[in-house]
Amino acid sequence: MWGLASCILVLLVAIVCIRIYYILPGSKTTDRTRAINHDRKKIAIFLGSGGHTSEMLAMTSTLDFNKYSPRVYILSEGDTLSRRKAITLEATKAAKYGSVSKNTNAYTFLVIPRARKVHQSLLTTPYTALLSLMHCFYHVTIAPCFHGSPFADVLVLNGPGTCLVLCLAVYLNKFLGLSSPRTIYVESFARVQTLSLSGKLLRPLVDRYIVQWPELLRDGKRGECRGWLI
Repeated sequence: MWGLASCILVLLVAIVCIRIYYILPGSKTTDRTRAINHDRKKIAIFLGSGGHTSEMLAMTSTLDFNKYSPRVYILSEGDTLSRRKAITLEATKAAKYGSVSKNTNAYTFLVIPRARKVHQSLLTTPYTALLSLMHCFYHVTIAPCFHGSPFADVLVLNGPGTCLVLCLAVYLNKFLGLSSPRTIYVESFARVQTLSLSGKLLRPLVDRYIVQWPELLRDGKRGECRGWLI
């Protein structure tokens, strides 16, 4: 009896491991060049507060808002400054280019709990991280099943830690074979010699990993340098 149960457990673990390997961006089975599609794309943009938000919005400002629409700005709970900055960007783009930003449905905000607050004790971090992860699972995996539309076509991240739980939620979709966005991580401009902790953790997971300084790729691992993006 125990022998049969052990065999079933080993088989399940093997299936899970094979599935995870299959969906990893670096695996031979999934690392394919996708055809360029010029249709309108729904884009989700994570604003990590402070300098992360400033860098992300600087990159976002260069996008064609008529192509990347609607836009979902993902904020951490209590980050009102990032919300105001995003609203200002949308208003500026609408006034300057007459983009779809004039349409109030062209962008929305999604607020999720922080995975870890500044100076938060490590003892309570697992609880807040799990709470954040559950919210991300709901918005990325569960809600789209009821609404009939995917969470996003593209998800852009640049840190800090809460972006990791977002990426994990995307991987649940991939594991289950559900519609999932392409994930792009852009390392902070301030990172010249060493990667951030978020960057190290997300490097093997995201579809595209971009740095702004070539020194960060001297280890020969996956990634691409696009120079200064801000």
